[in-house]
Order: sequence, then C-alpha cells, then structure tokens
Amino acid sequence: MPAVPRLHVVTGKGGTGKTTAAAALAIALASGGKRTLLVEVEGRQGIAQLFDTAPMPYEERQMAIAPGGGEVLALAVDPEAAMLDYLDMFYNLGRAGRLLRRMGAIDFVTTIAPGLRDVLLTGKVKEAVTRTKDGRLAYDAVVLDAPPTGRIIGFLDATREVADLTKHGPIHKHSEGVSQLLHGDATVVHLVTLLEEMPVQETIDAAGHLRDGGYHLGSVLVNRAQPRLLDESAATDGALDRAVAAGLAGSGIDPALSGPLAQGLRLHLTRAAVQDANAAQLVGLERPIIALPEQPGRIDLAALFELARALRTGLAEAQL
Repeated sequence: MPAVPRLHVVTGKGGTGKTTAAAALAIALASGGKRTLLVEVEGRQGIAQLFDTAPMPYEERQMAIAPGGGEVLALAVDPEAAMLDYLDMFYNLGRAGRLLRRMGAIDFVTTIAPGLRDVLLTGKVKEAVTRTKDGRLAYDAVVLDAPPTGRIIGFLDATREVADLTKHGPIHKHSEGVSQLLHGDATVVHLVTLLEEMPVQETIDAAGHLRDGGYHLGSVLVNRAQPRLLDESAATDGALDRAVAAGLAGSGIDPALSGPLAQGLRLHLTRAAVQDANAAQLVGLERPIIALPEQPGRIDLAALFELARALRTGLAEAQL
C-alpha cells in the first residue's frame, strides 16, 4: 500500500460524526498547500450544513483554505446529473440525456437497477480522483463521505456486481474501472466510531466485511474522545472523597458540595472504564487509531480545524 493514498473513503455508524470526520480529514490532507475534494453522495447536504453554506449544486465549490495555503473544495453528487455526465461521456447524448431526465427515464433506470445508481456515484468520484489539468492531477486527495457502515459494502460492491451483469460494453468497462480503483492500493476506507458498545461492534463487523471484500482499511477515527481526568487508584478506600474535601477546604466553596463532586468523578471513572474496554476491542483490528477530541458546542470551522490538527498528527504517525 502506498504511503499516501489518494482516495479516502469515510464510513461509520449513523450518529458517530462521519461527515464531521470526513470534512476534518479533507482539511488535514489539504494542509501544506495541497488541494483536496470532499464529496458527499447521500443527498443530505451534510457538507453545506457543516460549513454553514447554502445547499450545494452539482458543482465543485471552495469551502475552506487549509493551513499552509491548501484548498478544500466540496461536491454533492446528484445521481441524475452523474448519469447525464455518463451519457454525454460515453454516448455523446448530452441533449438526449436532458430529454430523458425530463421524461423521468433516469429515475426509472436507477429505480429498477439500484446498483447502477451507486456505480454512477462512485464513477463521479473516480473521475475526480483521476482527473488531470495541465498534465497534473487536479486533486492531491479526494475524501468521500460515504454511506454508513450498514450500507458501505453494498455501495462499494455495486460496481463489481454491475460489471458482472453487463459482461461487456461501456457500462461494463466503466464499472470495472471504478471497481479497480476502489479495490486498489490508492484507496483506503476509514472507520468512524464512538467508544460505545454498539458503534464499536458495528465498526468491528464492518472492518471484517471490508477486508473480506478486498478493500484496504485506513485508520479507525474515534470521535468525541473523552480525556481521563484521574486514575482508578484515586477512588480507592475513600481517597476520592478525602481529596475532594481537601481541595474545597479554604476555597470559599460550600463544603456540602464535596459529596456530589466526588460522585460526579466516580461516574466519570465508570464511563472511562467502559471507554477503555471498548478501545481495547478496537486494538484488535490492527489499524491506526486516531482520537478526535470532543468539541464543545456546535461544530463550526474552528472546530473542524481543531479536529484536522489531531488528524494530521495521527495520519503522520500512521504514515497515511
């Protein structure tokens, strides 16, 4: 696997912050004067909401300038528009394709052949990854905010299935090319999770399915990582209650708060123990684990840059 993959697929269980992690990753990869494209394919306009912009049309737009002068652009892929691109590229049916769209033929085709919809979406991603301008690649990296782990295998495998069904012709060739990119060394799949039982188990299951499918795993991105405030030994034999009481003495704070504060710290230790147990399970995946610190309040551009800083450090250590 090369030291610097060019297509970074980001997936995770719903609610784990997959889109936030993908956006921060795009900023991290653009640092130092590079150019990245952040792509979404689910029609949720999640990127626009995250960057607090108007809904994105089917065109690449600048979203942020990364540290060191890098550039982050974003694209919301529309299946119908992607099919028009496909018809124009392979069959020179630009005007005819627009007529088909008005007739509803594109909706019909993607409904009766749902796998084709995913092929069109990933096909647009491949076009961005391989596009050149003035003899150079248009983007140093492309980050795909992919469907969640429950659907990621079907989404990525659609190209292989359509290629097997069509056997020959432009659709077969197109599907084969996309499948080769997704299974090739230039692509890695990052898994976003929380240190909670269900997300961790789904992450482990998805990692197994992805490996079985021949995909290369990147890093495990642990979102909303909580720092450990104290060690377990601090809570033994009433030591925690005594320490809190001593800390409040002479501070002007009501000593009656000592008990509730100590109980709050005990709850923190309980949560920390659960996180540690879940983190231990992730170690078994034998992939780099990058902790993304919890950001207070609403995720904004400043928070994305903070997460990107953590990702730059983690990626450098993982050599990805």
